[in-house]
Amino acid sequence: MRPFTLLLAVSLLAQEPRDPGLATFSSSSSLVIVNVSLKGREDLKKSDFNIFEDGKPQEISVFEFQKLVSRPLPAVPIPPPAPLVPSDEPPPPRPSFKDRRLLVLFFDFSSMPSADQIRTQEAAAKFLSTQLTTVDAVAIYIFANKLKKVLDFTDDRNALLAAVQSFGAVDSIDTTDVDPDDDSFQLDETEFAVFNTDRKLAALEDLAKELAEIPEKKAVVYFASGVPKTGLENQSQLAATTNAAVRASLRFYPVDARGLVASAPAGDASVASPRGTGVFSGQSQRQKRDKNADSQETLFTLANDTGGKALLDSNDLSLGIRQAQKDVESYYILGYYSSNEAKDGRFRKIKVETTALKAKLEYRPGYYADKVWAKLNDAEREKQLVDALQLGNPVTDLPMAVQLLYFRTAANRYFVPLAVKIPGSSLAPQTELDFIGSVKDLKGRTVSALRDTLKLKAELGGRSLLYDAGFSLGPGEYRVKVLARENSKGSMGTFETRLVIPNLDSGPAAPVSSLVLATQRTPFVAPKKERKLQDLHPLVADGQKLLPSVTNAFRRSQTLRAFAEVYSPSTTSLAIYRGNRKVFESAPKQSQKAVEFALPLARLLPGEYTAQLNVIAPTTQKFAFARERFIILPPVVKPTP
Repeated sequence: MRPFTLLLAVSLLAQEPRDPGLATFSSSSSLVIVNVSLKGREDLKKSDFNIFEDGKPQEISVFEFQKLVSRPLPAVPIPPPAPLVPSDEPPPPRPSFKDRRLLVLFFDFSSMPSADQIRTQEAAAKFLSTQLTTVDAVAIYIFANKLKKVLDFTDDRNALLAAVQSFGAVDSIDTTDVDPDDDSFQLDETEFAVFNTDRKLAALEDLAKELAEIPEKKAVVYFASGVPKTGLENQSQLAATTNAAVRASLRFYPVDARGLVASAPAGDASVASPRGTGVFSGQSQRQKRDKNADSQETLFTLANDTGGKALLDSNDLSLGIRQAQKDVESYYILGYYSSNEAKDGRFRKIKVETTALKAKLEYRPGYYADKVWAKLNDAEREKQLVDALQLGNPVTDLPMAVQLLYFRTAANRYFVPLAVKIPGSSLAPQTELDFIGSVKDLKGRTVSALRDTLKLKAELGGRSLLYDAGFSLGPGEYRVKVLARENSKGSMGTFETRLVIPNLDSGPAAPVSSLVLATQRTPFVAPKKERKLQDLHPLVADGQKLLPSVTNAFRRSQTLRAFAEVYSPSTTSLAIYRGNRKVFESAPKQSQKAVEFALPLARLLPGEYTAQLNVIAPTTQKFAFARERFIILPPVVKPTP
């Protein structure tokens, strides 16, 4: 079933508020590296192993045993904090890491409070000063707005301790990389980094790709204060991150920097006491516990899908590093050049056997082949697009944000607008874009599909591209997957998420649609053959179309428009919250169908907010609250000449 084609339109938006001895292991070659763990046997030879790819025997070209004999180093004092002085000298080439255990300490400061930052530094310093062994080589990376390597793999404890102790408080919101233009500065990719779990996962994927050239096992200890959800999570980016890690022989060991969260009903002294009846009924505590567990779900998935372990709800954060240290033991490195030269991006299953004994071997189950865009003809490119939608190896080279909404059109029928936003700086001028997508029910049946191509005839400059389509669906739970491909270089972006459409006809709450946040309207005329369908689109009225923000990042100079539909006579109002504090509430209005509120954002300070549409239906004595998070970005200070 095709979607409503009247929505296949594009809007260009002004921006609103990613050792020479190791050369044979280069990830750009067709050499496939497999690390094999076999406890208790350190005497096996190359001839003792057989390796297969998709059932076909492969010739082992690389064989090496990594013998890790750990002896604790004597403890050293932790130096006082001091700024790390960067060196202008180019980094030396990486040495051979034979018989070394490679550990990466990765600090995610993007949404980590200062107290958690201090806690992670203390845990890392404790490990480096008292628990490092003779075979450990440690690298340090941080992420605030972009991935940064602070120190490459080294066993120099003084340098490692100095690097960890040099970290200062890091702000989680930074727009200093943006070039402002008076009061109407353009943010481009900056808005894509706001309220976006993807940027954290993309940084981990970039780290895995960077370390893929090192054939030895790597363990990444990922310090984060959970991974907050945004409401519409891209499962494709999570899959791309874990796939890259598995291919790079890298395991994630996430550590929740919040430690053991207070479980008393009133919390601890760092938070205000809860109000209302929730503290007595247990609702407040359940909500707090569920929110904390929800933020740990991604951490657990990263560990589980890469063979690592997650340290959650523990105040001794150094336990996570010690677990990674313990898990990396002696192992064999096998390498072969695949006999399958097809660059089709398909998954290839790996099987390793040993002829010396019957034993359980630990190794990665397979890998996804590379794709070469320039060598594909038209038919192959179309097949690549379809395969990319169906295969479990999503590509996330093209940054994109996706929004899914729902509006009731008839009894048990809903119109679902889909909006895809892509930063203009990621697209070549006058390029062509392919879009493909599917909507599947819980049984895996495709209930609607999308396929479209559009040509951009003008340069986007500092603007972003907004592409939209729509589907007609019934209430229920679905999996929505959308893929966009830019055809000048073949870069692709994939977005997959869960969509739940409630049955508003029989629900306990007042019937209300999704809440849309926007700042712009644009003239809109549907093609002649689809004029009758134009009335179905709730965001189109009087020849104008309301353009959803998608990223929900705004500037103080803009006017926020909050739009929704109510499906019974109701009293509505708009409230704005910053945390648990209400900072604005509109006057109530009587609404029958479409309801819209306008709020000049100049009256709000930069920061994170929640917009809440309050709906009270007096005839049915029902109420509802439709919510959307948004952010007002801080102004950019021009550098002094």
